[in-house]
Amino acid sequence: MAGNPGLEAELGLRGKVALVSGGGAAGDGIGNGRATAILLARAGARVFVADRKLELAQRTVEMIEAEGGEASAAAANVIAESECRELIERVVDRFGRLDLLDNNVGIGSRGSVVDEPAESWRRVMQVNVESMFLVSKFAIPAMVASGGGGAIVNVASISALRPRGLTSYSVSKGAVIALTKAMAVDHGPQGIRVNCVAPGPVFTPMVFGPGMSDAAREQRKKASLLGIEGTGWDVGNAVRFLLSDQARYITGQVLVVDGGVTLRGPERDTN
Repeated sequence: MAGNPGLEAELGLRGKVALVSGGGAAGDGIGNGRATAILLARAGARVFVADRKLELAQRTVEMIEAEGGEASAAAANVIAESECRELIERVVDRFGRLDLLDNNVGIGSRGSVVDEPAESWRRVMQVNVESMFLVSKFAIPAMVASGGGGAIVNVASISALRPRGLTSYSVSKGAVIALTKAMAVDHGPQGIRVNCVAPGPVFTPMVFGPGMSDAAREQRKKASLLGIEGTGWDVGNAVRFLLSDQARYITGQVLVVDGGVTLRGPERDTN
């Protein structure tokens, strides 16, 4: 990776170690986690990519290595406390430290409190909120032990800010925002910044994998005030900024990445 020395110096990521959970994606698709991992590597960070499926994380590593970056992959079930502990141990064993964390794991849901089964509600809360709690539980002590503070980004959603018929998902992402603010208060004295990115309707493998009509895709694009389609790269750039030294005086904040979607009147999601 030839790199950009000026950018690397400005971002302050050269040599730092980043863990990206949910950093895989189907095929060569660019999801939020994969984009973040690649962008961090391009800025000189050493990246550890974790995903539920090893082959998805490994493909991200291959894409990073093809550009000359340094990365490793592991499979991890981030709703299992023992696997989260082991994941952080593997990061430190591989790279000697941990500086940055992108909590990117999440699943969707639909339905009101009347419609959604209790089991589905619990699953959404576990994957979308508890996973971030568990990974952070072990990542933060590792950051402190590394001696240079650290930075964490939790990925939420604009559904937390503008609910649209995705009740358990919206509530879980609202909890992610509250978790972010609480972590920022708890760990700021240790030099650890914690922020949140709230993406809008970006086009990622998680979205288009199950199938999406051209009409639905166009509707999502038109929801933006800018009339353009967001991608995983847009989210990745926001996460990298918040993890970088450019954001050294920012903590406990929510950065909305939605092309202005939340400025429009709410419309119930029926697609």
